[in-house]
Amino acid sequence: MTGLRQSQHLAREARHLAPGASEEAVHGRRVFAEGRGPVLTDLDGNQYLDFAAGTLTQSLGHGHPEVVEALTAQAGRLWNVHDSATPERAELLELLARLLPEQLDTYAFLSTGAEVVEAALRVVQATAPPGRNRIGALRHGFHGKTMGARMLVHWDIGHQAFSGNSVLGYSPYCYRCPLGLEYPSCDLRCATLVRQHIAEKPNVSALVFEPVLGAAGVIVPPPGYWERVAGACRDSGVLLVADEVLTGGGRTGAFLASELLGVEPDLAMLSKGTANGFPFALLAGRGELLRRPEAAAPGAYASTYASNPLGIAAARATLEVVERDRLIDRVRVLGEIMEDRLRTLESAFPQLGQVRGLGLLWGLEFVTCPVGRTPAPEVARAVYTTALDLGLRTSLGGHILRLAPPFTLDEALLDEGLRLLEKAIERVTS
Repeated sequence: MTGLRQSQHLAREARHLAPGASEEAVHGRRVFAEGRGPVLTDLDGNQYLDFAAGTLTQSLGHGHPEVVEALTAQAGRLWNVHDSATPERAELLELLARLLPEQLDTYAFLSTGAEVVEAALRVVQATAPPGRNRIGALRHGFHGKTMGARMLVHWDIGHQAFSGNSVLGYSPYCYRCPLGLEYPSCDLRCATLVRQHIAEKPNVSALVFEPVLGAAGVIVPPPGYWERVAGACRDSGVLLVADEVLTGGGRTGAFLASELLGVEPDLAMLSKGTANGFPFALLAGRGELLRRPEAAAPGAYASTYASNPLGIAAARATLEVVERDRLIDRVRVLGEIMEDRLRTLESAFPQLGQVRGLGLLWGLEFVTCPVGRTPAPEVARAVYTTALDLGLRTSLGGHILRLAPPFTLDEALLDEGLRLLEKAIERVTS
């Protein structure tokens, strides 16, 4: 429960803070004062295992000493010289060339996930052949809150409709198939329709996609979906633009989720965990695209905080630890443990309709009953707040809870967090 000091602090903020915070902030009502590794401490001294890793951002946990040291040292040297070269930038470029797939050999540095999506859209628009003036995206996708990112998925605001020039295809949401089919007897009809509506259309220049749809509830495609869609796009000359803002950096058990799913993107966008939660974003692409004169006019990849030394320091420190300590291998090991435990919960609690995930990224979908599969946001909220009271922080969104603990978590704390989650579900649903 929220203590007196936290309640007083929240009331003080509410006098001036605009509403519109995330569901987890609204329903959690916690004031977090400190973070160390996988543990958060609130203003009243209560501690929580953070299985949301910030905003699914803290790959190395809170306050990782090497990231703190790198940021502190850089803050004492240099903060912002627009996008001018710095000694550390070349080192980060070479590190990325080791970690990313070989075809993604050219990089631009920005600040946020939405900003890097907008940069990728500019590249697509600048290099598209005449007549290819539309862009494909997937239903249930999320690419950010800026105008271009919203228009991709036809996200209207108020009474304003901004559909832009995008064409929507079917995402591989098997649990709620909009076509009323079942896998595998469906023969991946959703992928066939993406091929027909997007890949084979002569006026489509690119498909912007999340390999695993994160905000929608960690929707993991069935085998064959991306192979069929990516192959059709490649055959038709449609660029593959992977939104790895959430998944990039190792969270699914590969540096890019695309690698696990058999996709070779032409462009990839990363942010969130790439710099352990510090504002930083990366556009990675094929050199023949990012170096094209049409895409590389002066200022094309520049913005106020793009390529800033602090973001570069945080990203370099984070990724050096990921590489040196072989943390992506660790993600796979911990992910197998999580999957076993979460599958057990899925079998034990009928209102936990489906569990989905890869590596250290999992979604729990709550329903009123397993037959009708009616979404149960009230159950998800109750599990979220009950888990918080027990000392476990997760990520809440509608009727979905997402789990994304730090890569550095040990097995004992992973076990403890999953035990608390089970206890919370049991309290709410019994």
